Amino acid sequence: MTFRTLDDAPSLAGETALVRVDFNVPMEGGRVTDDTRLRVALPTINKLRDAGAKVALLAHFDRPKGQRVQSMSLQPVVDDLEHLLGAPVRFANDCVGDEAKAVLADLDAGGVVLLENVRFHGGEEKNDPAFAKQLAELGDLYVNDAFSAAHRAHASTEGLARLLPAYAGESMRRELDALDAALGKPQKPVIGIVGGAKVSTKLDLLKNLVGKLDRLAIGGGMANTFLFAQGIDIGGSLAEKDMAETAREIMAEAQAQGCELLLPVDMVVATEVKPGAAARTVRAGDPLSADDKILDAGPETVARLTAAMDASKTLIWNGPLGVFEVPPFDAATVAAAKYAAELTRAGKLVAVAGGGDTVSALNHAGVSDDMTFVSTAGGAFLEWMEGKPLPGVEALQLQ
Repeated sequence: MTFRTLDDAPSLAGETALVRVDFNVPMEGGRVTDDTRLRVALPTINKLRDAGAKVALLAHFDRPKGQRVQSMSLQPVVDDLEHLLGAPVRFANDCVGDEAKAVLADLDAGGVVLLENVRFHGGEEKNDPAFAKQLAELGDLYVNDAFSAAHRAHASTEGLARLLPAYAGESMRRELDALDAALGKPQKPVIGIVGGAKVSTKLDLLKNLVGKLDRLAIGGGMANTFLFAQGIDIGGSLAEKDMAETAREIMAEAQAQGCELLLPVDMVVATEVKPGAAARTVRAGDPLSADDKILDAGPETVARLTAAMDASKTLIWNGPLGVFEVPPFDAATVAAAKYAAELTRAGKLVAVAGGGDTVSALNHAGVSDDMTFVSTAGGAFLEWMEGKPLPGVEALQLQ
């Protein structure tokens, strides 16, 4: 991937930068409850401010569907952003038109304004050229720093990038560099871990990965479907039995592509999913009762996985190995995560992870900061892993 960054901009002083950020933050009672996405935007904002540019932030919040919904206003974000920046942040009650222009005209170099929710306009999600043109009238250059919204071809993520000189922000640059290191031009051998409940939701992902990876470990409820497809007793476990033929096709494709598929060889089962539930370890193929549920990978499976990590240079991870939210069924996910973190700290592994459950699982294991890169961009991360073009990224690429 070749794309412009702010380092490629000829001059930023005195320019107005329209910066697409992801401020779709968790809110409760009009207060931000997790400011992670605000903090992620700070390096780009500060780089532009230090260079003497005016910074106009574009963002969406929730799904107002083209209507002005007061409970979905971005105004409550201003106080938290000011605190994190240590500088004043103006607010404009619209993201286009005379009011937005007036606030920007009154802004000093290095000043910051947060524009109102772009999704208050129906033209945003329709990628309406007329709305993109209204946005473009506000600035001199465009910066996309919202990888998590890059899989959407919206006016503020794609259309605007076609109308102004367009650059990747610092967060976007880090994300794209990390993803390129994981699947674009990785150090080989490459191992993938894919977990989660359903094969059907990760079908495109699995089909893409078996053609790119040297090894692929499958965990969670997905693994039960693969075990069932091989005729292995899974008792009353969560599985998509109607996907058995698809699972067999993926196994055949992996073999044809030379991708070693790592499925559980032992499992932790219990009759109920609750903290501290009585559990036992069984081998794949052991008879199970209708009440037995496979809830985690067993220790031998984890040992095979850690040995496979030892034999790899790059790891890409999406999805837990078991029901990690309910101890003791977090054991395999935690053990594998800690081992990956140990190899990464030792410089033996490039470990890139992403997706909502994955982030939660790595936080639970206490190793998020030890991985090479952890992406919080759920949908965009998955679509990238599936090999799909991301409109917001395509618009930044050098032709």
